[in-house]
Amino acid sequence: MPTPPTLVLIPGSWHKPACYDPIIALLQTTHHLPYLAITLPSTTGNPDATFKDDIDAATSAIASQTAQGKDVVVIAHSYGGMVGNSAIKDFTRPRQSQPPIAVAAPGEDGDQDKRQGSVIGLILIASGFTFTGLSFMDPFLGHPPPFWSANWATGFAELVDPPGPKALFYHDLPDAEAEYWVSQLTLQSLKALFEGGEYAYAGWKDVPTWYLGTVLDRGLPVVVQRLAVGMARAMGGDVQHREVRSSHSPFLSVREETVGVVVEAVEAFTGLANVKQTEAEAEADSGTVSAGPKGRSYEGDGVVVPSPRLWRPLTWVKFGVPLVFGRLVGTGIVAFTWGRRLWRSRFGLRSV
Repeated sequence: MPTPPTLVLIPGSWHKPACYDPIIALLQTTHHLPYLAITLPSTTGNPDATFKDDIDAATSAIASQTAQGKDVVVIAHSYGGMVGNSAIKDFTRPRQSQPPIAVAAPGEDGDQDKRQGSVIGLILIASGFTFTGLSFMDPFLGHPPPFWSANWATGFAELVDPPGPKALFYHDLPDAEAEYWVSQLTLQSLKALFEGGEYAYAGWKDVPTWYLGTVLDRGLPVVVQRLAVGMARAMGGDVQHREVRSSHSPFLSVREETVGVVVEAVEAFTGLANVKQTEAEAEADSGTVSAGPKGRSYEGDGVVVPSPRLWRPLTWVKFGVPLVFGRLVGTGIVAFTWGRRLWRSRFGLRSV
């Protein structure tokens, strides 16, 4: 029987790996997927912790599995997406390579297969698509978004009140539960956010990527998320897109739907089940698709494939405009990069 991949879960800024505990419990109970949830050094109260330190923590977790011949699926949230993208460098195999070889259990049919495992997929949750060579704050031109500020005296990023972390991250949770998760937040090193661009890597170009968007997000607006997906696709990314009606923390507020998307993605990465649904097939449905096993469909507040549908004009604006605009941005970036390389190849020596 094929060995399932190990899930390596990477939290976002200010968050401990315990934020994934609710979906880990569901994944373990029903699907028995092995996992590792890592702690980012930049969230341990050390203002000197860097982006490189975070990457090293993720790389170590990945390597601990691939060295045993196990394949890995990286799941990353928010800022953790940048860590996950960068950490999978050199752990992937070419997209057109053969499917992974199953690793036999020790003692089964002789010796255990000694091949190295690899990262076979990436799941981004309310995150972004990392650009090689750019730090987390470079796209913001060094200016923090309105909900947090940079305290250079302490070396930490501080959440601003209002809105405060409860309204920002957990506004769709019951009050008591939201308060608990607020109490679990940690300090976030500024160095990890502002420095380390030389270590950033666009790993989403190397592996199939699933993106889980969050419609009610107050930290990363869903329109920006849709634009980012369109951009990544235009730049060559193999990106499957799903959305749920949740805050920035779907692994807390819509746990079953989040687990469903994870399972669907893992099945698509491994080929263990033919549950992957194309956008064209989704258009034939009610507008929502299953994110869980056995093809269940969720209505209303379920899991949606964000795709414009001809007979639903609202979807043209809701999904089509940001996705198309993102593709235009991505195409522009590709054209600029190609033009710059051509210029340097033809005239670079003259400018020296």
